[in-house]
Amino acid sequence: MGKLARPGPGKLQFIPLGGLGEIGKNLSAVVYGNDIILIDCGLAFPEPDMPGIDLVLPDITYLLENKDRVRAIFLTHGHEDHIGGIPYFLKQIQVPIYGTRLTLGIVEMKLQEHQISLHPKSHPVDPGDTIRVGSFSVEFFRVNHSIPDATGLIIRNPVGTIVHTGDFKFDHTPVDGHVADFHKLAQVGSEGVLLLLADSTNAERPGYTPSEKTVGKTLDRIIEQATGRVLVSSFASQVHRIQQVVESAVRHGRHVAVVGRSMENVVQKATELHYLDFPEGTWMSLDNILKQPANKTLILTTGSQGEPMSALTRMSTSDHKKVEIMSGDTVIISATAIPGNEKMVARTVNNLYRLGAEVYYGPNIGIHVSGHACQEELKLMLNLVKPKFFIPVHGEYRHLVHHAQLAREVGIDPSHVLIGENGTVFELTKDSAQIVGQVPAGKVLVDGFGVGDVGNIVLRDRKQLSNDGILIVVVGMDAQSGLLVSEPDIVSRGFVYVRESEALLDEARSRVKSALTAMEGGNLSEWSAIKALVRDTLGRFLWDRTKRRPMILPIIMEV
Repeated sequence: MGKLARPGPGKLQFIPLGGLGEIGKNLSAVVYGNDIILIDCGLAFPEPDMPGIDLVLPDITYLLENKDRVRAIFLTHGHEDHIGGIPYFLKQIQVPIYGTRLTLGIVEMKLQEHQISLHPKSHPVDPGDTIRVGSFSVEFFRVNHSIPDATGLIIRNPVGTIVHTGDFKFDHTPVDGHVADFHKLAQVGSEGVLLLLADSTNAERPGYTPSEKTVGKTLDRIIEQATGRVLVSSFASQVHRIQQVVESAVRHGRHVAVVGRSMENVVQKATELHYLDFPEGTWMSLDNILKQPANKTLILTTGSQGEPMSALTRMSTSDHKKVEIMSGDTVIISATAIPGNEKMVARTVNNLYRLGAEVYYGPNIGIHVSGHACQEELKLMLNLVKPKFFIPVHGEYRHLVHHAQLAREVGIDPSHVLIGENGTVFELTKDSAQIVGQVPAGKVLVDGFGVGDVGNIVLRDRKQLSNDGILIVVVGMDAQSGLLVSEPDIVSRGFVYVRESEALLDEARSRVKSALTAMEGGNLSEWSAIKALVRDTLGRFLWDRTKRRPMILPIIMEV
């Protein structure tokens, strides 16, 4: 199916394989002639209806079918939903990867955990650098986001220029002083842009996204007023947030420790690369900081999303090996809950209050701002770039629809605004853009070391087991005559409490025995027919009695 997507002469294709109609697992292909370049390679976290799943990756069947044409991956920034899939990708397709210093530094840390290396041609870039690959010339330009070194891409090719914004907002007072490159956007807009691909995450939100610096002021005020220990939980990648928190700690005479592996890794890498810079003596090991007076300590920790194994969650349940929450502690959760995580965050907050902590959390008190552009910034991007065609990317379907509406409002021809989903093949010429087909673009589930070995059928079984449990029916039969040689035995797990349901299980055994006895005159040599009979008989009986549908697993013992 993927082989059919090769564009003809003078045609360019854009194929999103992840990140459209969803938040996460961003991966897109740009195709011209015999060359394919990729933008980002991320992962998504499992949804509540994916029991046991650790990670979700984009389906790269199309790329595997065309792997000899894949030239390089260009990374916009270092968030998991844009780089988390790289270790799994490189195990199947080895290509050079280009990104800014912090982005590539975080990627290299991830690859070390998987014991694989970057392609030897990979190297870090600075905003303003251009990489030439096959028919493409890709220039990086600076944008603001909730991680340093975020960039967009200007992709020049024989058909026309594509601008991909990456995840962005326009912050006029960024913490590091690096404002988004308005000049470059206006310049490329005046040269002529065939296609704009723009971040749609906040397309429903009116107005502007506040500056990251506004968060720093609120955090400083809370830290200044705290009389005991301060614990701050944030996304590990929020380096500018960490910078502001630690600056505030230094200002108010507090030492700082870091708890949580992902936070420790990012702080170490950001410090190595000079994205974090503090006076000597600011940092302390956790063991040493716990010996300091409470009003002289601040602990940076993971767990802003209530993840069960994260440091803050374990502290909230008194399950952390070293840190115990106590009355007088101030806990700041400097993040908003990702959709689906609200209950876990609420549970953590409740537990922290039970232990006597003062907790600051929620979207309305100024301790977190989004890293994505709101409607007025999205309009500004459209007006700076002035594209002939527009495809909204990075967002759930409703976000794409709202972003498309904004594009029409600022004057882009409605017929030039296209909406698609993962797998959609958009084909462009100098004068046209249309949807011409579909390539495979599903979800590849990671469970432990298994990549893709858990599919819909296994997930369905897991859901059934979690909802109604399992009954195992063991039947002893004579191999020669096909006659029953023992009473059926039933083992129940997660269905009913056996000691209180002996009558129900006795009757279930009786029903199975009666059904098998009635069939003894017929053909009982087919084990599959016997198993189907047991499942049907027991399934109907249990539904009538309990209105539950446990998984029924017949086992036939040949005697």
